[in-house]
Amino acid sequence: MEQRVLEQLALEQKVIDLITEAHLVSLTTALVAAGGENPGGTEGATVEVLKNFCVAAGLEVTTETVAPGRPNFTAVLPGGVVPGASQPAAVQPGILFLGHSDVVPAGPGWERPPFEPYVRDGRLFGRGSTDMKGGLAAVVIALKALKDAGAQLPFNAALACTVDEEDLGIGIRAYTAAALADPAFSYSACVVAEPTDLETVIGCRGDSYIELKVTGKSAHSGRPADGRNAIDAAAKILDLVREDHARLQAGQDPLLGAGSWNIGLISGGTGTSMVAAECTVSLDRRLMPDDDAQQILDKLMARISEAGIDSDGISVGSSVTMEMPGFRTPESHPLVANSVSALADAGVDSAISGWTAACDGGFVARDLGVPAIVMGPGGLNDQAHQVNESVSIAEIVAAARAYALMCLRHGNG
Repeated sequence: MEQRVLEQLALEQKVIDLITEAHLVSLTTALVAAGGENPGGTEGATVEVLKNFCVAAGLEVTTETVAPGRPNFTAVLPGGVVPGASQPAAVQPGILFLGHSDVVPAGPGWERPPFEPYVRDGRLFGRGSTDMKGGLAAVVIALKALKDAGAQLPFNAALACTVDEEDLGIGIRAYTAAALADPAFSYSACVVAEPTDLETVIGCRGDSYIELKVTGKSAHSGRPADGRNAIDAAAKILDLVREDHARLQAGQDPLLGAGSWNIGLISGGTGTSMVAAECTVSLDRRLMPDDDAQQILDKLMARISEAGIDSDGISVGSSVTMEMPGFRTPESHPLVANSVSALADAGVDSAISGWTAACDGGFVARDLGVPAIVMGPGGLNDQAHQVNESVSIAEIVAAARAYALMCLRHGNG
């Protein structure tokens, strides 16, 4: 037993030594330069960078086009070999890393062109550096180091990189649908490599978009009683939304906070001298892990009817245009302990926390039944989606080393 422990420690050190800052900076730089702004459907260039690197590293790669020019990407370090065994073993449930290839639009105000990355003061700058090209680089560098070190894992270690995470999630929906239909899909842990400042996030809120279309009747503004004002009706609905938001905030979850409403877009009317015949409202409703967006919308529509808003010539149409589920993994789960201990051995004291943001990990947890955490380099609140976005190079290095250690220790807890 002691000999096996010594061999494990030697392998871990060998893998860690293979993960270098220079390799991580080079790959992250190439990924940032590949762009992938969404909306735009231009993730293909990022996937090409990942594919070329992973093929050269000897990993098994596949792509699945889920929309024109928008490929999901998977890289696998195949397992099924147990050290000392004379025959390959059955592949045990593996560890899945999850990321996305798209970035939010760069927008104006950058000190340098956002897709011409550069390094300064220990940070790598460029759109997507934190969210989440640094995390993607850390995962594939970790997988390459495991292979180069000759690590023989009894399970598959894989990266799934999806498109469209920043908008409607068509990539993760296609990925989970394909995984459900694949009898070989077998993972018992998912690590979402989104930016958490290397905290181990064990739960996330979900998100949904709800659209309301209020229809009334146009009339001359000099005789408003002849019409039915859709904007007036929408304003009454928004009073109900604000009231429900306040109710939700009164019941805070210690880890995730509470569900919330945000009024994101509103448009209506055709002229100042006309009674508005139409008004459209787009709402963002953040979800707790057990929430269902359609049920929430149904309750809102019932309240609209109870208040008499959709009567006397006013009608209200509604739809859920996007839903991203939340998730919660017990703090006692071995995946959590594996993350914390791997980070500690990579030089990071990782707190266990929750996220008020949303990510694709909720689909893996809900649809595939795979426990998930979020842990990656970069800052969600101070860097992601910000002008002059950047990521700490030291965090990318620590993340890659922690990911590799998590693979080596997966299934041992």
